[in-house]
Amino acid sequence: MKRIILLFFLVFAGSISAQQKLLIPMDVNSQTDHLRAYGIAYRHLLGGKELDWLLNYRGGSFLFDYSSELMGECTQKGVSYELLSGTQAAQVYAEVQDEENNMDVVRLEKVAKIAVYVPPNTLPWDDAVQLALDYVEIPYDKIWDEEVLQGKLKDYDWLHLHHEDFTGQYGKFFAAYGSSPWYILQKQTNEDMASKLGYSKVSQLKLAVVKKLKDYVTGGGFMFTMCSGTTTPDIALASQYTDICDVMYDGDPADPNANDKLDYNDCMVFQNFRILQNPYVYEYSDIDITDQELMSGQFSDYFTLFDFSAKIDPVPSMLTQCHTSVIKGFLGQESGFREEFIKPGMTLLAKNNGTDWVRYIHGNLGRGTFTLYGGHDPEDYQHAVGDPKTDLSFYKNSPGYRLILNNVLFPAAKKKKLKT
Repeated sequence: MKRIILLFFLVFAGSISAQQKLLIPMDVNSQTDHLRAYGIAYRHLLGGKELDWLLNYRGGSFLFDYSSELMGECTQKGVSYELLSGTQAAQVYAEVQDEENNMDVVRLEKVAKIAVYVPPNTLPWDDAVQLALDYVEIPYDKIWDEEVLQGKLKDYDWLHLHHEDFTGQYGKFFAAYGSSPWYILQKQTNEDMASKLGYSKVSQLKLAVVKKLKDYVTGGGFMFTMCSGTTTPDIALASQYTDICDVMYDGDPADPNANDKLDYNDCMVFQNFRILQNPYVYEYSDIDITDQELMSGQFSDYFTLFDFSAKIDPVPSMLTQCHTSVIKGFLGQESGFREEFIKPGMTLLAKNNGTDWVRYIHGNLGRGTFTLYGGHDPEDYQHAVGDPKTDLSFYKNSPGYRLILNNVLFPAAKKKKLKT
C-alpha cells in the first residue's frame, strides 16, 4: 500500500511540475536585470528548447516550461522570475490572446547564429552590441572583409556591423586624429586588406563588401547596424559611380561634382541625400541629425517608441518591447536620420517628439530584414574617442540596450509569425 501511495504521489507531483511555468517578467518594477534575461532566453534556445515571448505583457515577458536548471540559472545570473501553476499560466495566455488586448504570444524556437563584422585592429572606442552580447553571455563570431568576400556570411543568421565607415574615409577622423598611431594603423590595415584582395582603393573594397552585405539580407539574413554603420553602406552604394574620397584618404582628389553623380537606386534605406565633401568636417551626409541634436541639449533629448499591433505587426512589436516607451537619446557619428531622406516602405520604430529625427528603423529586403539604430552607446550620451567602455553591470535595466537585444532575439520567432 505504501508503494502505491508513493507511486501516486510521484505521478501527481510530476504532473504538477509538467504544468508549471517559469515567467521572467520584464516590466519596470519586477525585473532586477532586464539585459541578462535575454541571455537566459538565448541559451535556452541554444539548448534545443522553446519558449514564448509575451508581447506587451508586463514589458514583453518570457514564459518557459519550468525546470530546476532554468530556475537555478535565473538565480545565478540575478534575473527575477516567478513560478506559475498550470492554472495561472492558462490565465496569462488567455489575457495575452484576448482580442481586446494589444498583446500576443510569439513562440521562439530556433536560435540565430551570430556574427559581428569588426576590424582586426583595436580601435579606441567600444561597440555597444559587443558589450551587450558579452554582458549577457551570448556567443558570436568576429568576421571582416576577407570572410565576407569569401562568402562566409551564409554560415550566419544574424549580422551586426561594427561602427564601420564603408565609404573608405576612415570615419572622417583625419582632421582630429590623422597623426594618431591608432588612425595610422587603421588606415594601413585597410589598405593592406584592399591590396591583398585585389583592390587599388579601400573605397572599392568597402563597396564590394557592402554589395555582399546587401546580398546577405536579400537572401534571408538579419542585419543590425548602429552609428556610422547605418548610413555609410548606402552612401557607398550611391557614390559607386564617382569618387567622394579626398587625397588624404586614397591618394587622389575627390570628384568636385560627386553630388551630381549620386545614384540612389541601389540604396537600401536612404535616398536624395547629399554628401558633405569637406574632408575636415566630421559628417558624411545631410542624413544625420547630430548637429541639431547637440543644439537641443542632452536633457531634452528623448525619443519615443511607436506602438504597434502585437497581433497584426509582430516584428515591429518585438523590436520595440521595453519597460518604458520613452528613452533618453545618445549621440554617435550618426545619431539619427532625417525623415525626408528615408525611402518609402521603411517601418519607423522611434522618433524624437515634434521633430523629423528618426532614431530606429526597420525594413525588409528580399527574404531578409535590416534594422538601423542611431547613436553609439545608449548609456553614454557623448562617447568620445578613448573613453572607457561602459560597464553594463551598472545599467542592468537599460531600455536603450534592451532594443539591441530585441534585435538579437527576434529571428528566433516561429516563421509563420514573421509577417509584416
